[in-house]
Amino acid sequence: MISTLNDFIREYSKICGMGWIKTHRSGPTGIGKTLEDLLGIAENNIDGPDFGDYELKSCRLNSNSMLTMFTRAPQPGRSNTALRLKYGYSSGEYDNDEKVLHSTLSANRFTPIADTGHKLKILCKEDGIYIESELGVENIYWSREALKKCFEKKYKNKFVYAKAQSRGSGADEEFKFVEAYEVSGFDYDAVVDLLEKGKAFVDLRIGQYHNGPNKGRTHDHGTAFRIKEIDQPLLFKVQRRIV
Repeated sequence: MISTLNDFIREYSKICGMGWIKTHRSGPTGIGKTLEDLLGIAENNIDGPDFGDYELKSCRLNSNSMLTMFTRAPQPGRSNTALRLKYGYSSGEYDNDEKVLHSTLSANRFTPIADTGHKLKILCKEDGIYIESELGVENIYWSREALKKCFEKKYKNKFVYAKAQSRGSGADEEFKFVEAYEVSGFDYDAVVDLLEKGKAFVDLRIGQYHNGPNKGRTHDHGTAFRIKEIDQPLLFKVQRRIV
């Protein structure tokens, strides 16, 4: 079991020398599970350090997989309902004509919304991040302060990012760990920069209740801020290669 950064550097350097290693679990979490097993870190779902003061993250160098940074509905209240009714579309998943709105938005381009004729994007302003359509900027937003609190709660620890090449898929996937970085100091401005470059996204996942007393009413499935797993270290001010 490792307990310090020096312990990690020593053991991870050995892992890098092992070459290709078969995954210990199929699917997206296979890389993390494999590395934890090799380092002797017990798997847990606790929001805290994996060793010492550090939380361990891992990513595939050749992957475009997305991960969720956090979920948060936009402000003010009932904004999701307003978006769904104005820009949503009917879905065959439901037996009524009520609308849904599922779309992935970035700040560098408009995204067409199904066959509605509408298109949406993110607009980054000094005080927060807004929803913009071809009709103009909506008074629907995530304030700068609210977002900073969400990010700082999620990324309150120090992190070590391990990076690996991967080949194969499923239960036959293999990893070759090649480098690792120590990162710290969450950078809100970096989030804005990544959004504007089209490297970070907002997933609108606004549906409706299928049944019960709320049938047909807005159901927020978790409006998510997402990023490619390989770009996650870019959220931090300090990035130091340690292996």
